Amino acid sequence: MSATGPQAATDPQTPATGPQAATGPQAAGQLPRSVRAAAVAQAVEAVGVLAASVLAGIATANGHSYERASGIAITLIGIATAVALALVARALRDGRRWSRTPAFLTQLFTGIVAIYLIQSGRLDWGIPAIALAIAGLAALLTPASIEVLTPGRMSKS
Repeated sequence: MSATGPQAATDPQTPATGPQAATGPQAAGQLPRSVRAAAVAQAVEAVGVLAASVLAGIATANGHSYERASGIAITLIGIATAVALALVARALRDGRRWSRTPAFLTQLFTGIVAIYLIQSGRLDWGIPAIALAIAGLAALLTPASIEVLTPGRMSKS
């Protein structure tokens, strides 16, 4: 069958065009600034984990790891974590509902690690990490973010 004429309006496989194609909150440019900020924070954290993983890999290659096998494992786990964080950042950017919980947990874990880094004297990594975690949590907890990432939640309160 052809998807032209009156049949096109009822054919579910016909792509949406016109003003109805971009009316949802997930359409490009329609997400609230807070959701986009949370996605940026998540992406920066992904880059930070990747950088730390590369540094761990370099230290392992130079023989500065306690055990070579554990250094390799930490490097690989770190790279896999960075990829997972980047996928969550992408999902946030797209306004996917499932991304809120992993993004929220990422901010909590980043805050915990940041506190550990600050207490151990690594202010160069700890202060930016705690600032990023606070900014990410704040972005996720705004009413606009909650409405996009958990639709109907704000109207229930």
